[in-house]
Amino acid sequence: MSEPPPPPPGTYPGGYSPQPYGGYGGYPPPYPAPPKNGLGTASLVVAIISLFTVFGGVVLGVVAVILGFLGRGRVQRGEANNGGIAIAGIVLGAVSIVVSIVAIVIMAVVGWSVFKDVGGTDYIDCLNRAGSDQTAVEQCADEFTQRVEDEFSVTVTPRP
Repeated sequence: MSEPPPPPPGTYPGGYSPQPYGGYGGYPPPYPAPPKNGLGTASLVVAIISLFTVFGGVVLGVVAVILGFLGRGRVQRGEANNGGIAIAGIVLGAVSIVVSIVAIVIMAVVGWSVFKDVGGTDYIDCLNRAGSDQTAVEQCADEFTQRVEDEFSVTVTPRP
């Protein structure tokens, strides 16, 4: 038997052509990293929660604003794509801070006014005059309790 004829120029044995440069030899192209939207989303969630609390609204509002700015920074670097949500968290966080401070001031003013109306300042003066005399201190407390009961038509302490 005779040997098969040599392959034509530019082909390999069996009739296969050579692979073009860069084929099959590498890894597939990497997929883009998913966006890191957690900070912007957390900012909005914390801001919404902060709107429903008075005293915690200031602290949570500050946290929401900080998270919103961090999330906005990620958007500007191209690491996240929820810039609108981050901005909403910043705005609602700031609104929460303002609303909470106003509510605290109003409650303090109203509370002080009610305290004065029922004789709270008289009670403090009485305690200052009583000093360390326990009988006088108890008398001050009894007088103040009676004024509160009379003002609000309630019983503060049960009577035998």
